[in-house]
Amino acid sequence: MGTKISDRLLKLDTCAVSDAMDALGLWGTVNEINPISVRRRIAGRVQTVKLGPASKIIPKSHLCSAAIDASNPGDVIVVENHTREDAAGWGGILSTAAEHKGVSGTIVDGPARDADESIDLGYPVFARSTVSSTARGRIVEHAWNVPVVIGRVNVEPGDLVVADSSGVVFIPKDREEEVVAKAEEIAAKEVAMGKAVRSGKPVSQVMGGDYEKMLVSGD
Repeated sequence: MGTKISDRLLKLDTCAVSDAMDALGLWGTVNEINPISVRRRIAGRVQTVKLGPASKIIPKSHLCSAAIDASNPGDVIVVENHTREDAAGWGGILSTAAEHKGVSGTIVDGPARDADESIDLGYPVFARSTVSSTARGRIVEHAWNVPVVIGRVNVEPGDLVVADSSGVVFIPKDREEEVVAKAEEIAAKEVAMGKAVRSGKPVSQVMGGDYEKMLVSGD
């Protein structure tokens, strides 16, 4: 049985995957979402949550809880939280529940809180900022398992994502095999380039020749 594509993706950093997306003419890279707890690469299928302004007409439910309950081990919770900069779209109890469920990590386009609690759990949370203030009375969950926008990237439930200290990259599910294969090709070239530098080849030659041709298939 072949290796799952999410396991292959986990072996690749976001830089190689972003380069692969560039080579294939795809857009999926999001900047300025950073680790706020443990610094560990995460990769997996996306479970989406869309947060928005608090409203009396929206049934009350604790944000993100339905997505956690529906997640499979290895999934990544992805939260659109664009409404307010003082309202956390993720917190410590959610990290506890997600870690217990086997979720790989959480990505919040917006603020999150309880960073220390997530650190103690060893649970990876990526967010644009940290706050102490609660979501209660400020934002609510509008929907889950729906399309969301993270940065300027349209993300669908079931897409793939990889996140590390360099950034976040989303891969459309209908192009995932092509993207991961291209990223593996690029990563292999980078390994070869590192070996060339360590063997004494001038870095100007490695970067000026090998690097500039890296995105071209077949080199």
